[in-house]
Amino acid sequence: MELHQNPKLPILYRTAQVTTEQIDRENRTVSLSFSSETPVDRAFGEEILDHGLDSVRLGRLTSSGPVLVDHNPSDVVGVVESVEISGDRVGRATVRFGKSARADEVFRDVVDGIRSNVSVGYQIFKAHEESSRRFRVVDWEPYELSIVSVPADVSVGVGRANDSELHPITLTRSETLMTQEQTPAVQPEPAPTVDVQAIEERAANQARKAETHRIRELNAMGAKLPGAQEMAQRFIEDGKSVDEFRAAYLNEMPETRAIEVPDPSIGLSNGERQNYSFMRAIRALADPNDRKAQQAAAFEFECSEAAGGAGFRIPHDVLTHKRDLTEGGSGTGAEFIGEDLRGDSFIDMLRNNLALDRAGISYMMGLEGDVAIPKQTGAATAYWLANDTTAITDSTQGTGQVTMTPKNVGALSEYSRQFMLQSTVDAEAFVRNDLARVIGLEIDRVGLYGTGSSGQPTGIANTSGIGSVTLAAAAATWAEIVSLESTVATANALGGSPAYLTSFSQRGTAKTTTKDSGSGQFIWTGNEVNGYRAIASTQVAGNDWFYGDFSSLMMGMWGGLDILVDVYSQSAARITRVVAIQTLDFAVRHPGSFVLADTA
Repeated sequence: MELHQNPKLPILYRTAQVTTEQIDRENRTVSLSFSSETPVDRAFGEEILDHGLDSVRLGRLTSSGPVLVDHNPSDVVGVVESVEISGDRVGRATVRFGKSARADEVFRDVVDGIRSNVSVGYQIFKAHEESSRRFRVVDWEPYELSIVSVPADVSVGVGRANDSELHPITLTRSETLMTQEQTPAVQPEPAPTVDVQAIEERAANQARKAETHRIRELNAMGAKLPGAQEMAQRFIEDGKSVDEFRAAYLNEMPETRAIEVPDPSIGLSNGERQNYSFMRAIRALADPNDRKAQQAAAFEFECSEAAGGAGFRIPHDVLTHKRDLTEGGSGTGAEFIGEDLRGDSFIDMLRNNLALDRAGISYMMGLEGDVAIPKQTGAATAYWLANDTTAITDSTQGTGQVTMTPKNVGALSEYSRQFMLQSTVDAEAFVRNDLARVIGLEIDRVGLYGTGSSGQPTGIANTSGIGSVTLAAAAATWAEIVSLESTVATANALGGSPAYLTSFSQRGTAKTTTKDSGSGQFIWTGNEVNGYRAIASTQVAGNDWFYGDFSSLMMGMWGGLDILVDVYSQSAARITRVVAIQTLDFAVRHPGSFVLADTA
């Protein structure tokens, strides 16, 4: 069977029109169609996007997919609220614009008809050749939707220029497939004849591995979680997934049961974890045509594939690994060998950059799927008995749930070409800590002030049911500081290890403000206020003071860390951009545990 090599392809784009009848101005939403089975001429022939339910991967868009401007990942103006493949085999979505100045500007342009084009960026994975130079794409994934001022030239895609931007594909005749490489690839050798039996054997092996992994994960959770062994065994026998087990366990979990679930693992040994390098992966992603860089990062790409995800993913057990500096024997010098020492745990570095971590928030690591956490919303009722025959009136405790759903936060850092050539321990640790610091700043902000819209989690300040104190002036008084404690105590939520959290400017003011006119004692002394821990952060706005039991604020993290490398935006300056994306969410288990004080 003859094979032939077609031109390399980038991520492709298709455009459609936005009409004013599809715009809801009050809710800032736009309903639109973004794809169809209309044939489009491409460099490799005529392309038809199949819109069968099994042909389109909607995972990226349904998980709060981004709405961009002109396909710029740094210019996010909205979020995809819903997406579907309709009966007329058309891809349709409802998108909601944010309330930032930039998002409002673009939304107004859409309403006024100035920006009337929407474009979808998508990736092809498989296609059948229906006839000569006519291909039906039977496996494809939309990555993002963009509001564009000028429609893309669908015959060549967006970008058009450098070969290094393009991805090689192989087209085959009739019943065979064209398959796009899903990891950075060197120029492929001529493809061999398709071995159907080998493909079927690999599929069977993958199914066996998946089943073995399911059983191993359920057994591990059954052994680790209190009272879960019998439930885990039942789920194994019934063929149910790990996600289903977690949801069922959490729904039955009493208040005293541990919340944290086991971290997912791809099974790396301690030595493999030590040898994992962020820098090798970034260098390979920055230049897919560098054979040496690809070979050097073969292990990192293998780990990414095992961790899952559509792009490059750093597995969770690498992120949480605490490296042992004395491995190999104390005093042997093995702990100082650069190739084996790759810095500290990324998650630990992230926590070091979080003021919320110092305040004592709770973590749920390695989540999969949505999470529902039970909470008590009301107490049972006690009754006095008039005599020995008086019956006790039935009463029950009120219960509810706190939910967390995956939300994505991205952070961008830039590195020079000279820095990218470094392979030292210091360079490796710098990249890890740099990405952790940038992500940590935004996590701190949304943990406190997240709006719950435009893809953000809901932070403490916007959680319904927290306490409120109005400060009379910019400088909080001693009486107002004490009233924060009283507010939480009145809500019967003064437990755990409460703390105050405010800005550096408020900390400075409190250090120079006396409690009263005669004591000579200042509100902020050492690292304490009113006998409780006191923390300052640049993420606290204005004159705000937060007080409460921060262990009631839970941060859940899903999967590993996704990495995107952009060598083109700043190519003239020989700068490489690295975008790190982490999936997480916040939830307040007991709103009464917090109070926010601010000026009117």
